[in-house]
Amino acid sequence: MTRPYLVDSHCHLDFPEFASDLDAILARAGENGVGLMVTISTYTSKLPNLLRLTERFAQVYASVGTHPLSAAAEPDVPTEEIVRLSRNPKIVAIGEAGLDYFYDRAPPEVQKPVFIRHIEAARETGLPLVIHARDADADIEAILSEQTRLGAFPFILHCFSSGRRLAEAGVELGGYVSFSGILTFNKSEEIRSIARGVPMERLLVETDAPFLAPPPHRGKRNEPAFVRHTAEALAKVKDLDLDTIAAATTDNFFRLFSRVPGGAA
Repeated sequence: MTRPYLVDSHCHLDFPEFASDLDAILARAGENGVGLMVTISTYTSKLPNLLRLTERFAQVYASVGTHPLSAAAEPDVPTEEIVRLSRNPKIVAIGEAGLDYFYDRAPPEVQKPVFIRHIEAARETGLPLVIHARDADADIEAILSEQTRLGAFPFILHCFSSGRRLAEAGVELGGYVSFSGILTFNKSEEIRSIARGVPMERLLVETDAPFLAPPPHRGKRNEPAFVRHTAEALAKVKDLDLDTIAAATTDNFFRLFSRVPGGAA
């Protein structure tokens, strides 16, 4: 496998926004140096849709898991089932799972055990847990701290838009922090300040496509090619050039997503 210049560590290529022009989307990604993408699960029950994408496109990998906003629909998927499904070689992560208190779609008492079962699956498999955190910083930190004491597991705080303390706690516990197009928004100075303080060896970039398109595509459908704009913004935040940021975030991706082949330089 040719080593990618950039990796989109989190997108949703199975969403209907992409149904009509996936070939063109992936071609544009390649033209912008984005050589790998991870399409992220939001419903464990819909994993077959993601796997079809990974079979169609060699550069696409997937995760398996239940989004916190889907927890009410899938409250009882056991750890053992997540582990079983993760054995497919193109499954390279667990999740996305976590806590979301912004939307009232599943109460905390439903979301929390679902989150913990995903943590258990990440611990058992060694695959990174993709964590969604929204308006739940204190509970996310408490669960991560408690569960790490039971045994370490790899994880990433994806599409980071939380407070500084959660980023610092995540790094202290051995996790990674991923930044999306939010980093490029005019009103995101606090997020840029947080990114400035994250160690280089713990940084990743993503799109969370089809959401959160960065300028000059703001308000339009996001796609993996646009992760380059986030990487450019991160380079500016870190006072580095794009090549340095691209190399670092790609190295970090392969270190964390260790099942993906091609990590050697």
